[in-house]
Amino acid sequence: MGSLLLAVIYLIFISLGLPDSLLGSGWPKMQVVFGVPSSYAGYVSMTISFMTIISALLSPKIIKRFHTKWIVIFSIFLTIIGLLGFSISWQYAMLFLFAIPYGLGAGAIDASVNHYVANNYSGSVMNFLHCFYGVGAVISPSIMALALKYARWNEGYRWTAFVQMGILLVCILSFPLWKRNESGSDEEELRNSAGIRESLKVPGVILTLIAFFAYCSGEATCFLWTPSYFAETRAGLSDELIASFGSLIFGGLMLGRLISGFISNRLDDRLRIRIGIFVELFGIILVLMPLSGYHVAAVGFVIIGTGMGPVYPAIQHMAPANFGQRYSAAVIGLQMASAYVGSTFMPMVFGLLQQAVGIGIMPVYLLLFAVMNIVFLERTYKVLVK
Repeated sequence: MGSLLLAVIYLIFISLGLPDSLLGSGWPKMQVVFGVPSSYAGYVSMTISFMTIISALLSPKIIKRFHTKWIVIFSIFLTIIGLLGFSISWQYAMLFLFAIPYGLGAGAIDASVNHYVANNYSGSVMNFLHCFYGVGAVISPSIMALALKYARWNEGYRWTAFVQMGILLVCILSFPLWKRNESGSDEEELRNSAGIRESLKVPGVILTLIAFFAYCSGEATCFLWTPSYFAETRAGLSDELIASFGSLIFGGLMLGRLISGFISNRLDDRLRIRIGIFVELFGIILVLMPLSGYHVAAVGFVIIGTGMGPVYPAIQHMAPANFGQRYSAAVIGLQMASAYVGSTFMPMVFGLLQQAVGIGIMPVYLLLFAVMNIVFLERTYKVLVK
């Protein structure tokens, strides 16, 4: 039964990844339909992420009151509403209304399932879990590319919502599996877990939050702007090909987390993060190369994603070991909130920046956050040793 529950948890993370890459893949076409500048994607992304921040900050209290299975069900239901809402939007302003359930559905499920896995499974499982997030994030640009080829961008959101409905049904049918894994001692630990204010005072927590902010700033910028980067720096590409570039970073993430899952028993979380950021920097260098074709830059974005792959799950998995189980729920919730602050504002900031100086600045922007990420993580390790 434990393996069946783990399969359901992997499916949940496919569900979590599905909505995240749709906006970036569909935006080059959506902006034309709505008649708005390219940078306006940042405002929609910011709204989605802001709602995710709210649900992530509320997650410690939600985790205390509700079992993970109920959080999962309600969160997926909210994302379905958001996806269907996007699919029926005929004006730009309507996207902001449906961005509310779109974003609220992500934060609580992300924090609750990460907390559940960090406290009950190995680092290998955590990496494979986030690998399946990449599976979902790779699937949806392909769905959007098919929609642009055979229908309209609206159908990309609608078809993705149908996939989410299927996953929701599986989660509902899995209720008996969750019940068998419920533990009275686990519930007692959750009731006695620390709150956000208390957890912020723990040495190293704030440094970790800054590192997580930096990581997700770079990741979210890639999520949103990679297709637009190719659309504006490489001439003569079709709409379908541009949309498919949204899967480059997600394919890299999936590959990086798959590799990390296999080697996690040999290399600890910290070493995998260091190797990952080194690989990410190599990918950024490839994108920086002044070549007219798109192939080297495309490979570069895949390598960037591969390097990013181990970072997110490793930081999450380290939380109980670094800060103790009493603080882990609140710390993971804070990490999620910090991550989505980066996801909220930094793609929007880049949108304004690229409008002023050109989207070619994107690899330099990514370089800044990669350096921030490793610097603040290394500082965290030193504080934890003291």
